[in-house]
Amino acid sequence: MITKRTDLTPNQNYTWIDARDLDKDDISILTDEYLISSELLADIMDADEQSRIEKEDDCTVIICRLPSADEDEEKPLERTTIPLGMILFPDKIITICHGDSIVIDDFARHRVRRCPVETKEGFVISILGRAALVYIRFLKYINRQKDLVEEQLHESIMNYELIQLLQIQKSLVYLTTGLTDNEVLLERIQKTPYFHLNSEDEAEFLEDSIIDNKQAIAMANIYSDILTGTMDAFASVIGNNMNVIMKRLTTISLSLMFPTFITGFFGMNVLIPGMDGKWAWLFLLALCAIVAIIGTIVISDKRNRSIRKALKEKRSGKERTPSEIKYLRRKKQTLEGED
Repeated sequence: MITKRTDLTPNQNYTWIDARDLDKDDISILTDEYLISSELLADIMDADEQSRIEKEDDCTVIICRLPSADEDEEKPLERTTIPLGMILFPDKIITICHGDSIVIDDFARHRVRRCPVETKEGFVISILGRAALVYIRFLKYINRQKDLVEEQLHESIMNYELIQLLQIQKSLVYLTTGLTDNEVLLERIQKTPYFHLNSEDEAEFLEDSIIDNKQAIAMANIYSDILTGTMDAFASVIGNNMNVIMKRLTTISLSLMFPTFITGFFGMNVLIPGMDGKWAWLFLLALCAIVAIIGTIVISDKRNRSIRKALKEKRSGKERTPSEIKYLRRKKQTLEGED
């Protein structure tokens, strides 16, 4: 869809051609009517294209990365970025985006204030500044959702919550990459000789956009580090829970080993007193149960005595390393939970 817009501001001295959600007819119009090369269109529509600025024969080409406007109900926590191409001609500016973006939609619906859009250069830095603010908004939303998922994980660790954390981590990677690319672009815009700002307001707005972009990068890095630590912590919790379960299963296996030994012994071709009795099997069953219970008590009590002995030595003043103290505390909490 290609739309011509000249109503951004009363003092606008150029025509904005908004090209989004391109089809074959739109591509033909851009190549035939506006003389945009197919190679440049292919670069702009490449989902992995990096931000850059370069000078062509009669125009200046700027490619940046914007937050996408796609809202997936099945994966609401995933946020991606898409490339936006801005081609500056003497009398017009063409923005080309293969998909759709909240940033472009805000300008098209006149939901942007205090942006220097009177000139083409001002429009470019307005796009980049608005993109930085949308990045910050997305990051705050992702952080709030991360806190909600963590609260759910404190109650019960399920696969659904872990998948949500993975979606958040994936979104942070996409957003951090887009912000880093835009940071390089903003720095090049300041130094390039073929992109001239027309007023001090535009220069100040560019400085503010750089600051907002750096703030968004810092937020993304902080949230990513916190999320990585959170996932490592929950992985450790899952591992500890699995160790407790395996210890209990091991205790049960050792307890069942004694009845197996007894039944195996009685199953041999050996004459044993009372084996011809009618209720001999009840005696054997009761003997196996008693031996299993005694074996379980002995194994558990031996482990408990070793831990209690270590704690008693600690209270008596015997020095231990911090790792040993931490281990004993964890064992004590495990025993109290089993009791």
